[in-house]
Amino acid sequence: MLTKVKSFGLSGIDGYPVEVETDITNGLPRFDVVGLADTAIKEAKERVRSAVRNSGYEYPIKRITINLAPADVKKEGSIYDLAMAVSIIALDKDTNLKTYKDYCYIGELSFDGQVRQVKGVLPLLISARDYGYKKFIVPKDNAVEASFIQGIQVFPVGSLKECIDFLKWELEISPVGVCSYENVIKSTVNALDFCHVKGQQRAKRALEIAAAGGHNVIMIGPPGSGKSMLAKCFPSILPDLSFEEALEVTKIHSVSGELDLKKGIISNRPFRSPHHTASTVSLTGGGSKSKPGEISLAHNGVLFLDEMPEYTRHTIETLRQPLEDGVITVARSNATITYPANFTLIASMNPCPCGNYGSKTKECTCMPTQIHKYLAKLSGPIMDRIDIHIEVDNVTYDDLKNEVDEEYSANIKARVDKARAIQLNRFKGSNCFSNAKMSVTQSKKYCKVDEAGDKILRNAFDKLKLSARAHDRILKVARTIADLEGEENIQAYHIAEAISYRTLDRKYWG
Repeated sequence: MLTKVKSFGLSGIDGYPVEVETDITNGLPRFDVVGLADTAIKEAKERVRSAVRNSGYEYPIKRITINLAPADVKKEGSIYDLAMAVSIIALDKDTNLKTYKDYCYIGELSFDGQVRQVKGVLPLLISARDYGYKKFIVPKDNAVEASFIQGIQVFPVGSLKECIDFLKWELEISPVGVCSYENVIKSTVNALDFCHVKGQQRAKRALEIAAAGGHNVIMIGPPGSGKSMLAKCFPSILPDLSFEEALEVTKIHSVSGELDLKKGIISNRPFRSPHHTASTVSLTGGGSKSKPGEISLAHNGVLFLDEMPEYTRHTIETLRQPLEDGVITVARSNATITYPANFTLIASMNPCPCGNYGSKTKECTCMPTQIHKYLAKLSGPIMDRIDIHIEVDNVTYDDLKNEVDEEYSANIKARVDKARAIQLNRFKGSNCFSNAKMSVTQSKKYCKVDEAGDKILRNAFDKLKLSARAHDRILKVARTIADLEGEENIQAYHIAEAISYRTLDRKYWG
């Protein structure tokens, strides 16, 4: 006797169809799972056996063999439990499951027959929809996550018995209604606001430019100067996540098991701040199951590296590919997976080990060799990929006691949104959405400067000994500054301000 039911597997953040084939023959009682199944799947026989019996159904005392096709693709996790149980019960003619072949099944089973939540339901359903599948049975706890996908019918179940009764037409289960993302985004609130940051006007200006053009930033200053606070306020001035961006972010967080199932979707831009002791694998992703790391979890959001030189040099160098290409490729012995990693890097660092080099109020106690060794952890290629370098000095007592209200993030965000709208219109029809991601061809077309601006840029290039990449970054930052002012053409003073965010190249790394 043979049955076939549909399920879906997950590779990275993309799903692929899996056919669960169950064959029962006479012989010594045995339960085998074939088709490159991992340990969690091979242990499913104990969960499935107990769930079937404890749900009140007859478990065949025969030889049971389940094949997960395609057999040449590695299968992981417990998401096939429900499909296996349904395929076994469907072999009992007395049960009479009329419509079991019409659905795809995703879910883990407990011994008492409850259907437990699983990771990655949203990317699985999106991929399944793209393959042409329309009807799904999923865990009840994953229902909210599934409700943001249009064009499919999702039936949530809390137990194996509910699922079987539904398939026998003895229980009516309504499909999950489609939720409106517009209602979710309206309720999104950022906890931190730039109005809480006293002083630091130049740093705020630099972060506004970074938000408007998608530029990477490094802040250099002594401990306690407010670098971390500025970074944490940065998401409050970023444009709202579009629905498409939110789905991309939610896919990654769903696969990682970090999604809040009560909300079902990520509506805030991610802000990830891994500790400097984090391993390279935790940052880039990988491990035995090639899961996404902090770089991918920051997709469409912010990756904040506090005290960047404290990270290992090897870890820092892994940022090269995502900063340049917006993706990170995780290559392991059993799989090679590419995850999206289009984030804004906000880094901070002390100017020296003691933190007081160049300070107006405190004396540096570091030897020149110590300072050089400390700064040498950040290579030239990495610094070239960071568009804006800004010094952040200690806030004065007068700044702290100033009663004048600081500008609210909402006002800054309004200017950022206008600049982003200009860029979206400019790059319409291409895969570029911000000035920071312009290609060489686009940069030549949209970053033309007049004679006065070219003269300023030439002098800076020669005196600061800038690289070709730094030259391009200056033009892109200048383009963003012009967009913030609503200027169609880049002016000489736009170039001058953009260059001022690269002068630290010479001071610290020159």
